[in-house]
Amino acid sequence: MQVRRARRPRGTDLPGVGRSARRVTAALGLAALLLTACDGGGGGKSDGKQATKSPASVITVKPGTGGAAASPGDKVTVHSSGGRLLDIRVSAPDTDEFGGSLSADGHTWTSSALLAPATKYTVVARAKGADGRTVTRRTTIGTARARGTFVGEYSPEKGATVGVGMPVSVVFNKPVRDRAAVERRLSVATSPHVDGAWSWVKDHSGRDRVDYRPRKFWASGTEVTLRMALSGVDAGGGVYGTQQRVVRFRVGHAVVGTVDTNRKTMTVKEDGKVLRTLPVSSGKPGYETWNGTMVVLEKVPSIRMNSRTVGIFGPEAYNLGSVKWAVRLTPSGTFVHAAPWNAGKFGRVNGSHGCVGMSTSDARWFFGHVHLGDPVTVVHSKDTVAEGNGYGDWNVDWATWRAGSALS
Repeated sequence: MQVRRARRPRGTDLPGVGRSARRVTAALGLAALLLTACDGGGGGKSDGKQATKSPASVITVKPGTGGAAASPGDKVTVHSSGGRLLDIRVSAPDTDEFGGSLSADGHTWTSSALLAPATKYTVVARAKGADGRTVTRRTTIGTARARGTFVGEYSPEKGATVGVGMPVSVVFNKPVRDRAAVERRLSVATSPHVDGAWSWVKDHSGRDRVDYRPRKFWASGTEVTLRMALSGVDAGGGVYGTQQRVVRFRVGHAVVGTVDTNRKTMTVKEDGKVLRTLPVSSGKPGYETWNGTMVVLEKVPSIRMNSRTVGIFGPEAYNLGSVKWAVRLTPSGTFVHAAPWNAGKFGRVNGSHGCVGMSTSDARWFFGHVHLGDPVTVVHSKDTVAEGNGYGDWNVDWATWRAGSALS
């Protein structure tokens, strides 16, 4: 059976809703230097007892305020004359990090991150002058409003442990006209290293989405870091991004399910070892279960399933108030769940409206063994699930997937 439920956004950061300033501190010798920005110049106070005329450091920050708001998309430059920059502290809404690089002489820092619209930035910079004294400069800058702003809802969430089939996914709340500009500001790093690629997908909701995956399933134990440097990026038509996000997650054990609609079984493996083979009943003729690889999106211990939500009316209609141990595979309504009303069909007849049904005890066992991102592959069925209907990314061959990048 099938039921449609709205896709729950993960990792949404909407301007003005629950936004708290985050302070990030970094030594300027590190590879990723952190900053937000403003204007001004400043030097240390003299105590009148200097034995030499070595200059004190004077710190300037551009763009300078001058009473005018800076433009979205501008970069920030911090310069120390008469000394070397030591460190910079930053605070700004929706900002996990604000990267940049230091010049070889240690006098100038230039951001790689861009200024977001309608945002107040604060920078605290320290430098050491030729006179040996440390100077601190604190200043702020505000940016002008833009025609519009956008954010990306990312999945998985920070700190999650996910299955080997979980792609990195970003769904945008506004249409993305300049996909290349946005994709350039997204990056994924892994430990150990594994090659992967971004590809643009039309989400089941109709929104623009870009996913990142490796050629094959992730290896268990892989550490993944997503960086979303979207602040100040024009997605087209003057609609600017507002986020600077760093999202880290881990890949857990390789739990993989395979549903064979001919044999009417589901085989569940963990790290290559068969745990159980379960008798099931999948979609009957006219309501065939999607073919191909899907990924666990959520788990619901009990859920109402109403056929009207998936366009089934008349003699085939149903309205079940409490379907147990439901594991969602697609936002269009494909689940693995307990189906005690089909008890005589498990392992014998495909008799559902598209879901994979099994006994209550088997469904409870499966529910307890799978997690977000675990892949479930259906074989010998009819139509292949679309890549935007959940995470059907794995049904696209590697060459086609890579060609879906705006930078290919």
